[in-house]
Amino acid sequence: MHRLRRAVLFTLLLAGLAMPGRAQAADPILMFLLGIARDMVIAHVTKPRPKQEVPLVDLELVYPGTLVEPDHIRRLIDECFAYLSPSQRGEIFAALNEALLSPRNAAVRAPMIDYFVQHALAVRAAQQRLAQMTPDEKRMIAAEFRAATTGMPPEEQEQLTMVLRQGLLPLPDDLGQLMLAALEAR
Repeated sequence: MHRLRRAVLFTLLLAGLAMPGRAQAADPILMFLLGIARDMVIAHVTKPRPKQEVPLVDLELVYPGTLVEPDHIRRLIDECFAYLSPSQRGEIFAALNEALLSPRNAAVRAPMIDYFVQHALAVRAAQQRLAQMTPDEKRMIAAEFRAATTGMPPEEQEQLTMVLRQGLLPLPDDLGQLMLAALEAR
């Protein structure tokens, strides 16, 4: 209603400015055009606005009690754990999906998703930071790694060597190779 008043007031002001004297007020063409302009303004202001439709969530596609779809989780795993093979990422998704669909986890489903998302994004941020390191920084990290693993029992060193060989850590390939070489140099 407020817009209608403003539109009518604007039209009247326009008509007053367009017709400063009485001689122009009698011009029928000008009055006709002003009438059309007024009708257009009123029609525009009183026209019902289309409501923005809120997309409805298909509850069969989301985890119960959340708005998160399994496809979103799968995409997040693929983006944040790209260093793993497709089968390894599939295993992560299968285990997480099973846990999220379990009725006994109903009360903690949303916090589980939040926790996983936070950690997946942290892994991706760490990967990006490590990828941006200079070769000198990577060699320094490998040297620190070597110093930190010197007192490690041989069984643990062997497990760590296997993890590095399989590429299970979110490390750039060159840094992983430097760390592997540091472990095997003993």
